[in-house]
Amino acid sequence: MKNVRILLLFLFIGMAQAGFSQTVTPPDFFAGKWEISAVGTPVGDVKFTTDLVRKAGKLTGELTNAADPGQANRPLIRVEEKGDKVVMYFESSQGGEVPIELTKVDDNNLKGTLSTFDATAKRLKP
Repeated sequence: MKNVRILLLFLFIGMAQAGFSQTVTPPDFFAGKWEISAVGTPVGDVKFTTDLVRKAGKLTGELTNAADPGQANRPLIRVEEKGDKVVMYFESSQGGEVPIELTKVDDNNLKGTLSTFDATAKRLKP
């Protein structure tokens, strides 16, 4: 009887550990400097850099054209996070919101779309 109790105890601990050990993206995973590349856009391949900063619990930032840093930055209208996914919205020069939807690939890379074009993002070292 004692062996059955010990076996049940270890079984219960194992199930509890499996339930609590789910991988969850840390709350500040997306915060930091990123280089975002989109291929095949009407203006060719584009690269932006952004520094996402958490203010009052929400991510904010702006996009800088990596090819022309002197060009005016585009502020992010809003940033939505859900698990391993982030969607950043900015105002296009023609008017209207443009989404950049990216999903975590690994600790330093994201993959997704800028509007309807393939996009990737790479974490920049501080």
